[in-house]
Amino acid sequence: MADDTPSLTTRPQVPIWRITVSLILLFLNYFLAQYDKFILSYFQDDVISSLNLNSSSYGVLSGYATGIVYALLALPTAYLADYTSARVWVLTVAALWWSLCAIFQGLSHNFWQILLARIAMGVGQAPVEALSVSLISDLMGKKYVFFGSSVLYVGVYIGEAVSGQIAVAFARTDTPWNNALIAIGIVGLIVAVFVRLLVREPARQTSLIPIRDNGVSQEHGLSSISKKSSSKPNFAIVRDHIKSTLQYVIRMRSFYLLTLSAAFRQLGGNVFGYYMPSYLSNLYPLETSLLSRYGIIVGVVGSVSVLLGGLLTALVWERTKLLPLYLTAIGGMISSVFVLLMLFSLNLAHHDQSKGVAILYGTMSLAYLTAETWLGAVNSLIALLLPPHSKTFGLAIWSLVQVLIYSSGPEILGLALRNTDAGTSAYLEKTRIALAVLIPVGYWIAGVGFLLAIPLVRRDLAGDFVNGNLRWTRRKGGLVLGGCILAALVLALFIVSIYYRA
Repeated sequence: MADDTPSLTTRPQVPIWRITVSLILLFLNYFLAQYDKFILSYFQDDVISSLNLNSSSYGVLSGYATGIVYALLALPTAYLADYTSARVWVLTVAALWWSLCAIFQGLSHNFWQILLARIAMGVGQAPVEALSVSLISDLMGKKYVFFGSSVLYVGVYIGEAVSGQIAVAFARTDTPWNNALIAIGIVGLIVAVFVRLLVREPARQTSLIPIRDNGVSQEHGLSSISKKSSSKPNFAIVRDHIKSTLQYVIRMRSFYLLTLSAAFRQLGGNVFGYYMPSYLSNLYPLETSLLSRYGIIVGVVGSVSVLLGGLLTALVWERTKLLPLYLTAIGGMISSVFVLLMLFSLNLAHHDQSKGVAILYGTMSLAYLTAETWLGAVNSLIALLLPPHSKTFGLAIWSLVQVLIYSSGPEILGLALRNTDAGTSAYLEKTRIALAVLIPVGYWIAGVGFLLAIPLVRRDLAGDFVNGNLRWTRRKGGLVLGGCILAALVLALFIVSIYYRA
């Protein structure tokens, strides 16, 4: 079969100005695309009261309502982007769609309206992260990709910072929470237009894996498959392309453990993001500027931490490719201690609010500084381990399992709080216990998993896993069994959450 797949580049030749413009637009689009969760987090009490929700309803909105759609639709959209070599076009259409859905969320008046709007928004949000990381991994040389992706993930922390200021300003002026969503949707539409006009599709960069023929040998079916080949119908080409990517990730020794570890790390972070602002506001009711300062700490310290992770990885790139895994594992374990100190800061201060707040801000800064080095560095490493012409699809697979696992956090917490009124002392105590369990456990499971994955990544970097025939081994059987168990748990948890929503 003739291979018409575009050739790869060992070092991208993209002008600095275009890299800068592309990074800024990708950052803005990513920041805005996940901004709705910050609105739900910082305005939790307002959302619950204005839409007549209960705790289970809120858990549905912040859990699997978008998580399932997000996870499943990321696969076909990411594959389409790889197959058509039109990542920028797909990203633009996705941005236009989620922007419209954000506006509809702001116009919602009850649970079912905002639920449907969030589900629809998940369609547009689904490919944004995978497409953005994929594009960045081809815009610059490999050692710089880690810092470039870290710039992208600064959007997570800037979102927290901006949300904190908006929450305080809206509270002081009695501005409805949904105005923020409408504004985000309008700005998103504008950014989508600029993404299409100014971001260009870069040439694909070679992988970290030493492989032949821009892929694995043809006889094993793992090389890049061209959509232009005339020897097969389009359906057969699509099937073979999907099969080749799946075979590649199944062969990787480290992919399963890295994915599960990242999922539990995200679970702890997801619960933290959705419930910590509201918990701290109720814990310190006299601190009217708490959310503002909370947002500033997250924005400044989180941004510094994630950029530091990318920069350190780039600096030691020639010596080791494994620093992101050490940073994530050890940093998360240390951070879990500071998270516990945050949660019990008022108790440590013997219920003195002024002393408690001082402990809170100090431990929170240390928690973010130690925990948040990982996002850009780890996701860049995964992108560079995947086959170049299907890396977006591979990143979507990587995200799929993570989303299905970490979206369970808000669902579990919502169920735990279902019979408790928001704002009461019982609600505060239950929330504290749940956060004190879910966040540290998630961080420690992730830490142990990343450390155990290090020798497996070393072996994968040698590239020997791409050769040989793929048989029905324990690895392949374990993948199917694990997928079935995960799907059953997700479905059961989602059904239970919808049932208790009433």
